[in-house]
Amino acid sequence: MTREQRLVLAIAVLGSFVSFLDGTLATVALPAIRDELGGGLSSQQWIVDAYLITLGALILIAGSLSDVYGRIVVLRVGLIGFGITSALIAAAPTVEFIVVMRALQGVAGALLVPSSLALIMSNFRDAAQARAIGSWTGWTSVAQLVGPVVGGGFIDLLSWRAAFLVNVVPIAICLVLLARLEQRDVRRPGATIDYPGAVLAVVGLGGTVFALIEQGNLGWASPAIWGPMLVGVLALAAFLRRQATTAQPILPLGLFRVRNFAWGNLATTFIYAALSLSGFVIVVYLQQGAGFGATVAGLAMIPTTILMIGLSSTFGRLSGRYGPRLFMTAGPLLAGAGFLLMLSVTDPMNYWTQMLPGVILFGLGLTVTVAPLTSAVLGAVAPERAGIASAVNNAISRVAGLVAVAMVGTIVGGMLDLAGFYRGLVVSALLMGVGAAFSFIGIRTPTAEPAER
Repeated sequence: MTREQRLVLAIAVLGSFVSFLDGTLATVALPAIRDELGGGLSSQQWIVDAYLITLGALILIAGSLSDVYGRIVVLRVGLIGFGITSALIAAAPTVEFIVVMRALQGVAGALLVPSSLALIMSNFRDAAQARAIGSWTGWTSVAQLVGPVVGGGFIDLLSWRAAFLVNVVPIAICLVLLARLEQRDVRRPGATIDYPGAVLAVVGLGGTVFALIEQGNLGWASPAIWGPMLVGVLALAAFLRRQATTAQPILPLGLFRVRNFAWGNLATTFIYAALSLSGFVIVVYLQQGAGFGATVAGLAMIPTTILMIGLSSTFGRLSGRYGPRLFMTAGPLLAGAGFLLMLSVTDPMNYWTQMLPGVILFGLGLTVTVAPLTSAVLGAVAPERAGIASAVNNAISRVAGLVAVAMVGTIVGGMLDLAGFYRGLVVSALLMGVGAAFSFIGIRTPTAEPAER
């Protein structure tokens, strides 16, 4: 690996790290925010989903922005915007202010992941690319898992406000590394941005998610629920129609003619829905139900972090050698079995005997899955389409998480007690099983030659 490739990989990891870190960091802060600023389960869902709505909708347009303005420029703007909104959340006077800032933070976060992955895809080839994706996947997945630990420590020792300032350090380091990168930015002549498509995506996701979250408070018969749901569904239908007819779509539907890309994203939908649902349920229950402090709740998942750091690159390399299908099938099944093992939890909880075995099995399954999944999806398309392919895959994973969190109230019965914890884990295990089934049915090994260029 050359000096420039090492620098690119470090930038890609750090640039995406802050986006993934913040998602789980916010989850562990929810009980502390509720204690200080008020709000119930729906407020906690909104703090998570406001970020995911704008992130999931606008991550698609980030690919077009990178084509027009350049990947490095877009990445730099995203980092600065993320840092500013993090500081504003730390100073928030109300829950409503946090929700608005989280939505704006999602806009900045949408610029980070596709540009980061596109840098890797344009600077690495063949086996080196598989290893680089494995490293990127491992470290960004670690960000999702270490977020509760770091955030919990800040919450217990200082405050939840200080936890949101954790991002400042990796953002500053990444900006310095970007300044040292001696590489011309890449712009695509004639590229345009589909702003109407982006607006339709935001309205569609916002309307449906609002209805899913608030229906527990108002009921489906309320016009304040079915009205936004109807608007959201129509907006999403219009979005898909526009993507099928516009000259430069932000979601090129033709990519889904590539078998591994289509089936890989279908598996992504269920696997990442399970990850978001289980993450929300476990972290919040450990604090509000089991009485754990924020730090201890975050540390509960640390074995998964250790496994991801130690083994992600290995499974990325094995996937490059043997193909992703085996790993994408076995991994979600192991993770789902880990969730089912956690059903041995009782009140009072014994972490070492009731939680830890399931956490370890879940962590192993996740480690087996993530790098091969990323490689399968991005390796199915031509390198010049890596930016939009990564944007689509990340948008699907975030939207899946968005819908899963929006439905938490329905799944757990409106309260995260022990019974709700059980229901959340069972549904998460089922979602993992569906993801494994789609991987087994649809993924071809080795990765098929792209049919759409």
